[in-house]
Amino acid sequence: MKLDLEPKTTDEIGRSPVLQQTAFWAKVKSKHGQNALAFEVDLGQHLYESPGARSYITPVEGVNKDGAGDLLVILQKPASDASIAYVPYGPKFRPPEEDRGIWLEQLSESLRDFLPSDCIMVRYDLLWDSPWVKDENRYDDAGRWMGPPEPRVREMRMNFDTDHWQLRKAPTDILPSHTVFIDLTLDEEQILSRMKPKTRYNIRLSRRKGVTVREAGMDELPVWYDLYRQTAERNCIHLDSITYFETVIHTRAKNTNSPADVRLLLAEVNGVPLAGMFLVLSGGRATYLYGASSNLNRNLMGPYALQWEAIRKSREQGCSHYDLFGISQTPDPSHPMFGLHRFKTGFGGNIQHRQGCWDYPLHEQHYENYRAAELSAPGYHLK
Repeated sequence: MKLDLEPKTTDEIGRSPVLQQTAFWAKVKSKHGQNALAFEVDLGQHLYESPGARSYITPVEGVNKDGAGDLLVILQKPASDASIAYVPYGPKFRPPEEDRGIWLEQLSESLRDFLPSDCIMVRYDLLWDSPWVKDENRYDDAGRWMGPPEPRVREMRMNFDTDHWQLRKAPTDILPSHTVFIDLTLDEEQILSRMKPKTRYNIRLSRRKGVTVREAGMDELPVWYDLYRQTAERNCIHLDSITYFETVIHTRAKNTNSPADVRLLLAEVNGVPLAGMFLVLSGGRATYLYGASSNLNRNLMGPYALQWEAIRKSREQGCSHYDLFGISQTPDPSHPMFGLHRFKTGFGGNIQHRQGCWDYPLHEQHYENYRAAELSAPGYHLK
């Protein structure tokens, strides 16, 4: 069985809090040489049927019913003779847990007809909550989630009742699969009260130390990029070129159905930059998309002042949620993202654990070759 898909222009993608499923994101990727495709998935009577029915599905958080069927697909070229259909944070509808694999299989087989003949797979970066969060056996004695089981077990669950048993857990996740959301419908005092005491203290300490936060102009991108370079070198992460960030900050997609508002914020003291971030507003949600901080003056707590001002600005602009965009899946001190986990969870939001990337091979042998290359890539960590 297949789903009915209707191709559409990326400009027609509806307003969405899911930044990576907007016309804005399509334009960013297109400017970097990646072909962006858009579809309307006909959800028909399946949307909002009786909760007791197997076919009952709902939009993901923050997405309205009319926009749940919009799907952005990015075509990537890992080799001259192969392509990948990548769905960033999609689809935006949520089937019942027991039917998720069935829906992904049907969607993948439907997409096959619209994809290049050299496309080896569809890779979904799923927004769906991990079903293992509800499993009490996945928590330790202190009540901390230990993460999902090994991929083999997850694949058995995802493929249950599918026709082809093809869905595979990707070797790695691309976009953050674990994040923290702050409820901006609360007033400022309520938001502060939910933070950990140390976080509140550091926000106030930064103020006493004279740290200020301002919105910077596009001409100040090199200032931010220097902070980003320091952060990348300090944490041994890949350093993107400044041209990538120029594209993000200059893209607005104003003449589309789903634009975004990109703001560059800098925290500084006496004109000396301490930290910076890209704050992106889309569809009523604010996202902390990219961040960086200086190697110097870390005792001034610039990143805390920066986040608090971003929260305040987002709330003033009418956003309902603030996405801190990426933490480690567990508070494990040995994890390379443990510092981010401790920092971001200190702001008192709700942790969300998603299912991450899942693959549907379209050409099995080519897919196996690509997967083997991913597994052997330098610096790769199996998740």
